[in-house]
Amino acid sequence: MRYLALLRGINVSGRKIAPMADVKRVFESLSFENVRTYAQSGNVIFDCMRGEAAKIAPCVEEKLSNTFGFSTNVLIRTQRELETIIENNPLIDNANARADKRYVTFLLDRPDETIASNLDIKPGQGEKFVIVGTEVYLYCPNGYARTKLNNAMFETKLRTVATTRNWKTVNKLLVISKLS
Repeated sequence: MRYLALLRGINVSGRKIAPMADVKRVFESLSFENVRTYAQSGNVIFDCMRGEAAKIAPCVEEKLSNTFGFSTNVLIRTQRELETIIENNPLIDNANARADKRYVTFLLDRPDETIASNLDIKPGQGEKFVIVGTEVYLYCPNGYARTKLNNAMFETKLRTVATTRNWKTVNKLLVISKLS
């Protein structure tokens, strides 16, 4: 089965440096096949014929920690889940919403419905977010760097781990995952 691993918080602001060539070698050392990386922000596509996503992440986290000397969370999605994430973006229908201002925040766990429906979050001017399952779709017209709708806020409010990718990256990851 083809998977996508999203590593949280590596190679950001000069912290938790993990060259992607080395990350690729870590995945290969775990006997994953067809390992490919994209960008420096911790995106790895790979094939694994054994195990389930829930068992893959802790194994990868431990190996990354042993290799690089710091811990990082790893969120796993299947290729099919990634296709569904792209197909079901509820913020796509807005003709005025620029693609370069769209983001997806991936959550480790599905948030409790009561908590998710009662969030006390005040988006900035023109900002929107929609929680669907284990993803938060974002529209940030002033860019992700200026929004309060960031990983830390969602992690605190939803009590889970989060990592965000821009819409271009999400779509590119699907294209890469479809390559043999």
